[in-house]
Amino acid sequence: MGKMVVLVDSMQKGENTDSSLELFNHLDKLHTTELGIVRIKRNLSLDTDDVVAWCKDKINSIHALVTRRGKNWYVNVDDIVITVNAHSYTIITAHRGEKKQLK
Repeated sequence: MGKMVVLVDSMQKGENTDSSLELFNHLDKLHTTELGIVRIKRNLSLDTDDVVAWCKDKINSIHALVTRRGKNWYVNVDDIVITVNAHSYTIITAHRGEKKQLK
């Protein structure tokens, strides 16, 4: 059975809405800074050396709800919110958040 991807595109009027799959199509470009690694590990109490791979796995989850607002992607999955810059594919932060469910 194939992966189900749910995308919510809340881009402002006039922006290209055909870019909804852009984050998934460019997961190979996903990266973060040294400070980003420290911040994400602290915020989520992670015990992993590869924060980027951990975030990629979460983003690729069938439960991930991806929203684009302005310059950032917001990935809600497993009560975690991962924020990714839409232009540079930099993981800015990740933190515990509310579980989002589809209605």
